[in-house]
Amino acid sequence: MSPPLVERKTRYAVLFRNNDRSSKMLMNRLITLFSPLPVTARRSITFDRGFEFVSWKELKKGMGTEAWFCDPSAPWQKGSVENLNKRARRYLPRDTPVAALSDRSMTAICERLNATPRKCLGYRTPAEAFRDELRRLG
Repeated sequence: MSPPLVERKTRYAVLFRNNDRSSKMLMNRLITLFSPLPVTARRSITFDRGFEFVSWKELKKGMGTEAWFCDPSAPWQKGSVENLNKRARRYLPRDTPVAALSDRSMTAICERLNATPRKCLGYRTPAEAFRDELRRLG
């Protein structure tokens, strides 16, 4: 699985498989996924210091997105991702062979996460909050 992505303000989650594990393939996939969004919705992405992010400069070239990195050993700087990991583990126990999951299964898990109302969003779902934010950014 690719590292989970979560939009900080709306908690909208994106999960997808990255069977290749190469950084170049991951960056190309991110560019494909996020290029259709308005520029204001994809200004920056923050990563941890994993090997899969060494091609981070491709994001700037491919879609104008800046990349930032958390400090080493600073999990509090990526609290939204840690929270998403915990939520996703409800559907993907640690012993689940993620590479064996179908794209349909990954999409279903992502849809379920984005359809769960959240107190921090005024009991709206992340999907509703993200849609509203995109409309606002227009």
